[in-house]
Amino acid sequence: MVSLIINILIFYLIFVISLIFVSLIIIVSSLFLSTSKIQYIGKVWILVILKALKILCGVSWNVKGIKNVPDTPFVIASNHQSPWESFFLQTLFIPTSSIMKKEILMIPFFGWAIARLKPISINRKMKIESLKKVIEMGGARIKDGYAILIFPEGTRKRPEDGIGKFGNSCGLLASNESVPIVPICHNSGKYWLNKTFRKKPGEINIVIGKPIYGNNPKELTEKARQWIKEKYPKIN
Repeated sequence: MVSLIINILIFYLIFVISLIFVSLIIIVSSLFLSTSKIQYIGKVWILVILKALKILCGVSWNVKGIKNVPDTPFVIASNHQSPWESFFLQTLFIPTSSIMKKEILMIPFFGWAIARLKPISINRKMKIESLKKVIEMGGARIKDGYAILIFPEGTRKRPEDGIGKFGNSCGLLASNESVPIVPICHNSGKYWLNKTFRKKPGEINIVIGKPIYGNNPKELTEKARQWIKEKYPKIN
């Protein structure tokens, strides 16, 4: 237990120092490189950090269904449990634009760098305005070749609470732009515990579903949620 705590502290030391370093690289590089290229820089950093997490804290991962990731823009709809999937899912397709609360962009270094990666920031207190922003900006991003990463539950859920209700933004965006939803199910919260520095050794299971097509927003959203809900007990 003591050695694990020490390793967790080492992990966070590496995480914070490298985060500041890569954030500065992204900020400077954004002045002369395309968004896709600076997202590749971010992808390399994410994979290095997750490798450090595996070595130091024993948190590994296993992905099934990687062949289901399209080569053209789509909407990623995933359950939400911890920071782990916020990082990892951005490595599946480049460029990707993530939906995130606007407060993240105010974090020194990290938030400034994230802003250069063209996320879609929202004010969760203003639900109608936020939905309009996701649909409008998300549609523009898709037309520019981006995938859109959405966590339809809105906030992180405890692993034992299962799958929460989904907002309809993923279905609206996918149907409006005639692109599929790719549902993703995982159990990251069992090992990267939310709102604590603790880590529990083990293997995170991620399952990527086949693209879901349709033109009815509510049906699309519900199909994605049902797929994730049915998969979730099987990966725990």
